[in-house]
Amino acid sequence: MKIAEVSKKFDISSDTLRYYERIGLLPHVSRNKSGIRDYTEEDCKWIEFVKCMRSAGLPIEVLIEYVGLFQQGDETIEARKELLIEQRNELKRKMEETKKILQRLDYKIDSYEHALLEKEKRLKRF
Repeated sequence: MKIAEVSKKFDISSDTLRYYERIGLLPHVSRNKSGIRDYTEEDCKWIEFVKCMRSAGLPIEVLIEYVGLFQQGDETIEARKELLIEQRNELKRKMEETKKILQRLDYKIDSYEHALLEKEKRLKRF
């Protein structure tokens, strides 16, 4: 698959795909005899993984470390697992923090709704 097709499929710019490749987030992407990137299904799985992890807030540095460990082979399975556990725990912490923020926003919105209702009642009395 050409870079434009992959870009469209995953809604990622071609520049971002090239950047991910340059910094090591994507294991070696093969090229055809003309030098044009030719993404395989395996490459697409990596892109999907990276996109998912980035949308969850994982730092690029962590993903680069993960890919590097992956490329070292099965002797790094435990290290990869630990890295993912750490990131899951961090994501859970952020979710709890976001939940508290959401609750505070809901409280403020509710208090404004209550204030508006009270204002409406006062205006109807006159």
